[in-house]
Order: sequence, then structure tokens, then C-alpha cells
Amino acid sequence: MPSSKNILLILVTITSQLEAQKMKTFTIASPDGGIEVKVIAGEKLQWTATHRSQTILAPSTISLTLYSGEVLGNNPEIRNPKSETINNKIAAINYKKETVPDNYNQLTLNCKGDYGIIFRAYNDGVAYRFFTKKKDSLIVRSEEANFNFSDDDSAYIPYSNDPHNKDKYQCSFENTYQHIRLSQFVKDTVAFAPVLVELANNKKAVITEADLEEYPGMFLTNGKTTNGLSGDFAPYVLTQLQNERNPVQALVTRRAGFIAKTKGTRTFPWRIVIISTNDKDLLNNDMVYRLASPSRVTDVSWIRPGKVAWDWWNDWNIAHVDFRAGVNTATYKYYADFAAANHIDYILLDEGWSDDRDIMKIVPEINLKDIIDYAAKKNVGVWLWMGSYPLDQKMEEAFSTYSKLGVRGFKIDFMDRDDQSMVEYYYRVAKTAATHHIMVDFHGAYKPTGLQRTYPNVVNVEGVHGMEQLKWSNPDMPKFDVTIPFVRMIAGPMDYTPGAMRNATKQSFRPIYSQPMSQGTRCHQLAMYIMYEAPFEMLSDNPTVYMREQESVNFIASIPTTVDETVALDGKVGEYALMARRKAREWYVGGMSNWNARDVTIDLSFLKDGNYEAEIFKDGINADRDATDYKKEVIKVSSKEKLNVYLSNGGGWAARIYPSH
Repeated sequence: MPSSKNILLILVTITSQLEAQKMKTFTIASPDGGIEVKVIAGEKLQWTATHRSQTILAPSTISLTLYSGEVLGNNPEIRNPKSETINNKIAAINYKKETVPDNYNQLTLNCKGDYGIIFRAYNDGVAYRFFTKKKDSLIVRSEEANFNFSDDDSAYIPYSNDPHNKDKYQCSFENTYQHIRLSQFVKDTVAFAPVLVELANNKKAVITEADLEEYPGMFLTNGKTTNGLSGDFAPYVLTQLQNERNPVQALVTRRAGFIAKTKGTRTFPWRIVIISTNDKDLLNNDMVYRLASPSRVTDVSWIRPGKVAWDWWNDWNIAHVDFRAGVNTATYKYYADFAAANHIDYILLDEGWSDDRDIMKIVPEINLKDIIDYAAKKNVGVWLWMGSYPLDQKMEEAFSTYSKLGVRGFKIDFMDRDDQSMVEYYYRVAKTAATHHIMVDFHGAYKPTGLQRTYPNVVNVEGVHGMEQLKWSNPDMPKFDVTIPFVRMIAGPMDYTPGAMRNATKQSFRPIYSQPMSQGTRCHQLAMYIMYEAPFEMLSDNPTVYMREQESVNFIASIPTTVDETVALDGKVGEYALMARRKAREWYVGGMSNWNARDVTIDLSFLKDGNYEAEIFKDGINADRDATDYKKEVIKVSSKEKLNVYLSNGGGWAARIYPSH
């Protein structure tokens, strides 16, 4: 007769065998075979990712918990798994290239309980999303989205940062990066995506999301393991009111114990891990655009991005005029004159043109119709700034009225949230705006998740610690400037607001609210117009200053805001970046450095055969002492050449290359 110890051993063995029999594993690989995704369906649903046999993502549990208590992902019973290969091309609209390759292998796991998960493996990353096929609406109590790594790797972490809000989910989505180990992530805080993790062998993993609709955005927090990050989602908003401290903004007063109320049959947002073996590859990634829903705007001919002369950053400080500069009709006519003379597409009336609480009440100092008509005669369009809360109160009236007046776009500010109701607000704005042929720039916004593909009239998004910060603070901006192209810009366009003509060295910089300056050289600023993806791009300084710097303005005006081709040339996160973009037959090349001066090489092999001329703006020999120092030159170049370029401290280099005749 077997002993109780042996009986226990037999039972453990049988149980283990039964569990092993219940556990199923599925794999898919990227089209080039470099990336493999493994999905383990046992008691929990887990996934892993490797690149060339190196672990990128260690086993990471994923699930959705419904309000009913049902957990989608626990003990999943897989039915009819389906694998397929997709080779597609996306005709992009107002993007950084004409055509986006969309090639991937896909695994669809249908599960008992009317739900499933889709996994995709691309050559440059992996993604998954849940879907449900339930008859009735459902409430999502929580989502488990883990991203576990093998080691205590370093990461670039942008924390949620508004000290005035007790609600950590109500933030501006603007901060510099903490370059720290995963284990050093401050507990009980959240970071906003994208987040970049540095892996062994110089590989990088960037975590973000796409196709966010009718669902809260994904923050990231310290994971369940020391070496991980986990998704964190703003709870559903029950009540909100107008923020008395800032009446253009809504303030959440009560949240629910769940994150989303939604349709029972739907797909959920994509969870993405972008993988690179070379930092420069992150400069030209299309993952978010690929995974976004296709355009819902049939006629896009009226959507015309471009550059805009902007008033707020320079504090309306024009000079040498015979009127009092400020928020008034004379000032904006002056801006329109400047824009027309310099081939700038638009002017923007920022805060102050209307009542804070009612955007249909225009202040007496502004004759809006007169400004619009005056600008139109000069082929200059007009945009209006407005706060998110007042717009929400009179959305249809505002879009209809101002569209009929001839307004071309709205810059909408102070959303500062990405809970479900705010995400739905973005979609309502984009759809209503498209109906009235109005373009949109979301300021005070969460990072892009592909809305610019779904509604191409959304031509820019902030969600970045932009140059406005230099009006009141002194961060290490040149380092940040060469970090965001590899991290934040992964998500999509960003309204950084460049164009300062008052340029300062590290030693001479100081924040001055009404006479702001930039950190780094003049060419550092010029290169931003090439480096940063921004279909709608500000000229942040004022016309008086620009007219003293006509050479720089002419160059800025020549740079297109959407292009046909993008080539990432070289770069290293936080150190430097080199980028080339093509519009028709002309190329635009930009390079930027952190506070460390360096020599770089620009390989011109991206040019077609033939003879070219290059109009070059490079740091002057004394740019380390006077950051406005630069030299312009025109030289002959060809595709066989490699240019040796010097980037000064906080420096830059910018060129327009065109066929010579």
C-alpha cells in the first residue's frame, strides 16, 4: 500500500500533467523572422517577445476584468486560433511619407466567453489588442497590461507632473525624462507613454498605444515585478465642473470604481512594444499610424497644414509700430502682413480674443470678421485658440459660426486628461470640426494615438514639454530636444513650438516671460523645423524680431510641414539626431546636439544621381559664446559625398538640397 507521501507525490504529478495539458502555447514571427511572439494560455494569459533570440519582453500577464467579475484572460479556452500574413500599403495623408508599408503576421485567438485577443508581429515591433463580441454593453473594472523585462534596465520616464492636482490622472502630459532604472520608478506615481526602455546589445523597447477610442489612455507605473512596468488607467468620470482657477478647463470632482463603460462588441486599444537595434530607427517609425483606424473624412482637399505666425510665446511684443501692441485688431493685421510677406500660411489668435467662459463672446478690442477678411486678401488663413471647457458647452455653435466667418482652424487647449470621457471629447471635436471643414491642433493634450490618421483634420498635438517652458523655467532643453525625437515623436506629431531668434548659451540663458529666449544655437532652432514631425508648425517669435533675421525666416518658410519621404540618418538618444526629409525633388536635412559639441558625418547617399546644390545653415565658430552665431553657405553636392559637420554646444545644422541647373 503506497504511503501518504507517495500518494501526495502522485497527486501533484497528475495535477501538473493536467495543468500542462490545459496550457497551450502559440507563436508568430515577424515577416523577416527576427521577432517572435509567444502566447501562453494557462491559468493566466501571458505573452513574451524575443528579437534574434534575445528576450525583449519576459512573460507578461494581460487581462480585462469586467464589472460583473468576469476576467477576460483567466483560464482562457482557445477556440479556432487563426494565423495570417498581411502585406499592405497605406496611402498616408499629411504625414512624414507618402506611403506606409504595413506588413505583419497576425495571430487571432478566439476564446470561450465571446472575446478574443489579436497579436501582431512586425519587423520593428509587436502589438496586441482585446476584442469582445458581447450582446449588451459592458463595464470594464480594470485592465492588466504588464511589460516585464529580464533585467533592471534603464528607462526614460516622464512622470505625471501637475502639483496643483490631487488627481494624478489630471495632468498636462508635459515633463522632462528621468533616466533611471526600472526599480527606481517612484511608487504610487504614474508616467505617461511613450516610455523607452534600454536593453542589452543597444536594443530599445518603446511602450505606447494606438487606436484609443471610447476608452481611457494608458499610463505606466512600477510593475508587479522589479523589472517591469504596468498599465494604469484613469477611472471613469462621474462628475466634473468648471475649474474656477482656470475656467477654460474642466475639473474632475468624482470618479467611479471602474475605467470604462462601452459597447459589448468592439475592439480595444492596441498595446505596443516597438523594438529597435539602432537608435536612429526610432526616428522614422510608423507603428502608431499603421495601427490607427483609417480615415473617416471622405474629402480631405480642404485640409491644408502649414506654418503659423503665433502671438502668445512672444507675448505680443511687436515694436516700432504706431499702435499699442496686444490682443487687438491692429496687432493681428500686423501679424497678417508679416505672414503674407514671408509666405507663412496662417496667423493664430491665442488666448484673450474671447471671453474665458463663453467663446461666442468676442472681446471689444477684436473685430474678428475684419481680421479674417483682411488676412484672406493676403492669402493668409486665421486660427483661433480656445479652452476645452467653453468649447464643450457650445461646440456645434462655435464650429458652425466661426467656420462661416472663414476661420480655418481651432487650437484647443487645457484638456489635460485622457480618461474615457476626455478621449470621447477628442473624437467629438475631430468629427464636428471635419463636418465644418475646420482643422484642429490639440494643445494641453495627451500623446497622439493615431487620431491624426482617423481624422486627418487633426494636424498637430502637443503632449510635449515644449519651448513654452523656457518662459518660466530652466530645464536642460538641448538634451530633451534630442531625446523626444526617439521617444515622444514615436507616437506622432508634436506641437513643440520652435522658432526662437533670441538664442542663448548654457551660461547666458535665463527665463524671461515677456522676452523669452531659447537654449542652444540658432541652427538648433532651424533644424527643429526639419527634425520634428509637425504638420501645423508655429513660428513662435514675434514679427519685429523675425524681420531683423530675414535670412533665417526665409529658410524656415521654405521648409514643408508634410513630406513625401523620411530618412533617419543617425542618432543616439539624448545625445544627437540627424534626419532627412524629401518633398517632391527637394531634400531637407537637420541635425541637433545636446550641450556637448560634436563632429558628425552626414551621408548623402539618399540623394538620387545627379547634381545638387545645398543651402546650408551651420553653427558659427563662436556659437559656443554667442548662440545666435551662424554661417550660411551654398555648396555643390552629390549622392556620393559624405559631409563632415560640426555641431556646437546645443548646436544644430540645417540644409535645403535641390537639383542644380
